[in-house]
Amino acid sequence: YFIHYHLGVQPDSSLEIMKAGSVLRKAKSRIWRGHRHYRLMEDCKTIAYKSSWAMNSYSTSDVEAVREGHESEVFLSVADEFPPERCFTLVFRGRRGNLDLVADTAEEAQAWIQGMQTLIENLENMGESQKLDQWVSDLFLKADINKDGRISFKEVRRLLKLLNMDMNEDHASSLFKMADKTQTGLLESEEFVQFYKMLTQRMDVLELFQDYSSDGQTLSHCDLEEFLREEQLEGDRSHDYALELIKRYEPSDTGTVSHCLDGFLMYLTSADGAIFNPEDLRLFQDMTQPFSHYFISSSHNTYLLEDQLKGRSSIEAYIKALRRGCRCLEIDCWDGSNGEPVVYHGHTFTSKILFKDVIATVAKYAFKTSEYPVILSIENRCNAEQQKIMAQLLKDILGDMLLKTTVDGKVNVLPSPEDLKGKVLVKGKKIGGLEDADNPGGGEVSDEDDSAEQRRDSLTNESLPSDSKKSKRNLTKELSDLVIYCKNENFTNFEDSRINGKPYDISSFSESKARKIIKESAADFIQHNTRQITRVYPSGLRTDSSNFCPQDMWNVGCQMVALNFQTAGLEMDLNDGLFSQNNHCGYVLKPEILRHSEQHFNPDRPQDLLIQVISGQQLPKVNNKEGSIVDPFVRVEIYGVPSDQAKQETSYIENNGLNPCWNETLEFVVHTPEVALVRFVVEDYDMATKNDFIGQFTLPFSCIQSGYRHIHLLSKDGTSICPSSLFVHINITEAS
Repeated sequence: YFIHYHLGVQPDSSLEIMKAGSVLRKAKSRIWRGHRHYRLMEDCKTIAYKSSWAMNSYSTSDVEAVREGHESEVFLSVADEFPPERCFTLVFRGRRGNLDLVADTAEEAQAWIQGMQTLIENLENMGESQKLDQWVSDLFLKADINKDGRISFKEVRRLLKLLNMDMNEDHASSLFKMADKTQTGLLESEEFVQFYKMLTQRMDVLELFQDYSSDGQTLSHCDLEEFLREEQLEGDRSHDYALELIKRYEPSDTGTVSHCLDGFLMYLTSADGAIFNPEDLRLFQDMTQPFSHYFISSSHNTYLLEDQLKGRSSIEAYIKALRRGCRCLEIDCWDGSNGEPVVYHGHTFTSKILFKDVIATVAKYAFKTSEYPVILSIENRCNAEQQKIMAQLLKDILGDMLLKTTVDGKVNVLPSPEDLKGKVLVKGKKIGGLEDADNPGGGEVSDEDDSAEQRRDSLTNESLPSDSKKSKRNLTKELSDLVIYCKNENFTNFEDSRINGKPYDISSFSESKARKIIKESAADFIQHNTRQITRVYPSGLRTDSSNFCPQDMWNVGCQMVALNFQTAGLEMDLNDGLFSQNNHCGYVLKPEILRHSEQHFNPDRPQDLLIQVISGQQLPKVNNKEGSIVDPFVRVEIYGVPSDQAKQETSYIENNGLNPCWNETLEFVVHTPEVALVRFVVEDYDMATKNDFIGQFTLPFSCIQSGYRHIHLLSKDGTSICPSSLFVHINITEAS
């Protein structure tokens, strides 16, 4: 009962079939396929399966999505062997590969598809408090080694190590005895919840509660209103907001201290009490400005899951990028056999995928995360015949989604993201301009594309493949005509662009070229980016698919800063942080100082940012060695204009990942808050070697809520590591 209650799982025929178990065929390739018995455990959160050598399992919370039919590369490669109604794919979070399964019947496949969708929806609909409850139920199951529904003190001691806490044994024993109401020397599930609450009692929150409680026992409407006004800086809405929060989070009307404190804690750990302003998470920006006025979430070498020399090309990489909110995808097109254009990293050992499969994937997933336009940045290395095939495939597969004409005849001004909702745009070379609608045929265009400059980064001219020495390439009219508003144009200089450039011209620079321009002519670069779009991509030397820091490019208004989405780390944290606002739609309106040519970049409102790092909660272990416990510290990093780049850190706390307390204040002056990002990083201190990463959270300075706030940490891959969090107090004031 305890586990089902916390999971919120209701009886469901699909789940019952999953619990009974099914023999499913795991499809890995045309050659290897194996039968395994898969079964949903009674806890409704673990799927166990038996391979030829051992029992294994995975958590249903690791599954991001379930796909029906031939919706993976494996199934596409063996489509003739298995009917689509018996096939489904489990997609895991992070970097783990998909699981492609085939059921014996269509009905059995549907049961697994619907059951998994139910479990995924249950998780998505959980609040932070419910997620914590589920986490506690997980702990109980993990501690209950002999699975008798009760845990001993010996099992609890082992659990404390797993919980990242080195606790005095006498103190742990005392808490255990207090929770053991039945005095059996064993804790049942409800007693374990009580033990956990005592173990993790939030003294920091209790002190705050008592500071604002007028009677020291409860938090009245007036008390909460005062807290919201004084600490959370909610202003005039504090009165009504307090009523709303009481209604939303007060778990009981008995008025006892524990119930009031529970409600207060529920508020502080909820989205309302998070550091990210909920108003900025919704679609709140003006989406009717020319789309050159927006930062656009952009991917480089989108087709790659790994490195650029021998990594795997995959349609899965496109799905992952689109689900992450990416709006500009890169497609490197080369001549394939049998007249089928292929996509891969040319002149390398990366695998190849069909152009038509990429476009079919775009058609299916383009607008699931965001309804705003998707831009296909096409690197065209195909002959005339296959270019015509590409153009026809784009039209046939995308249909009305493909933008084929200008919007309301607009040529001298770019349409807005709102104008282009639900549309796919092709970015590439074009013969003539948008004004030359009657161009009779194909022609030659410059061969200077991104890949040519990338190869110059990494090779000497003598060693370049012969085709990249050509200065011209034939472009067919069929493909040229599909380039609307996103015409690749070689950059000469800023004066030439100002006089002769069109709003729909897009210049592309490698990171090294962009840095050189920023160093020499930053002001001109900003002005250029108020008129037309710039794309910046990683150096060709980055064969490991590493990334450059995008902040320097955003500082001068570059709209498309293309990163390797497949590579986790600081750079993608910044990208995710910037684009997490505005409903994660992939378009963020640039600050006014970067949008208007008549304005000069002259920030004049520096702000003081004071961050009191109070405590941490349930930080994950980073080392699975027996007895290993983290020594966590927090570093706060500011990314923005050069004068704002800064980082400070707390001291480290020895042997406590469960509830470390720092109570240290870090202070920053932010001169240009409009473009600043703030990154909170937790690491495990190690005197001898490099510190281990524990978790992070990045957000725009402009989206920070003041007051007492929780920061819900993310993994290196950018996925949630609930219930890991930091508790901080934020104070932002005008700098004196």
